Amino acid sequence: MSGFDETLLDEAEATVRVRFVVNGRKVACDVAPRDTLVDCLRDKLELTGTHAGCEMGACGACLVQLDGRAIHSCLIYAVQADGARIDTIEGLSEGGVLADLQAEFHRRNALQCGFCTPGMLINAQELLSRVAEPGRGEIRDALSGNYCRCTGYEAIVDAIDAVAKARSKGGVAT
Repeated sequence: MSGFDETLLDEAEATVRVRFVVNGRKVACDVAPRDTLVDCLRDKLELTGTHAGCEMGACGACLVQLDGRAIHSCLIYAVQADGARIDTIEGLSEGGVLADLQAEFHRRNALQCGFCTPGMLINAQELLSRVAEPGRGEIRDALSGNYCRCTGYEAIVDAIDAVAKARSKGGVAT
C-alpha cells in the first residue's frame, strides 16, 4: 500500500476544456483547474507578451484585458475566464489600438528592458479609454499597480500625458 489516495491524484491531474475569444479569435485549450490565465496564455496559446512577474498581482506585468477591463492574469484561474473575451498585448498591438502609445513610449525612452511595458501599455490604454485627458496625478494613480525597475516613471507619465493630449485634439503626439 502506497499511502496515497489514487482518486485524489487523478482529480488533481484532470484537465478542463476552456473556451475564450483571444485577440478576436475563438480558441479552446485544456487546462488544469489550478492553471492561471497567464500560464494558459503563455504556455498553451504561446502569447508570451503577457509576462509572469510577481505572481501576486503586485507588479502589473501580467495585465490583459478581460471583457474590456485590465486584470492581473496571474490572479485568475483560466477556468474562471471561460467564455470571456481576452485581449493581450499582441492583439492590441496588431489591431493598432496601442500604436500611438507605443510610438510615444519609444520616442520618450519610456521603456528599457521591456518587461513591464506590455502591462504599462494595457493599463494606459484602459485609463485613456475611460478618461479622455487625465491629469498627471490620475496617470500616476493608474500606474500604481505597475512596477518598473529600469526607467523610472517620469518618462512613462510624460508619454501617456502626451498621447492623452493628442487624442483629445484628434491628433498624434509629437
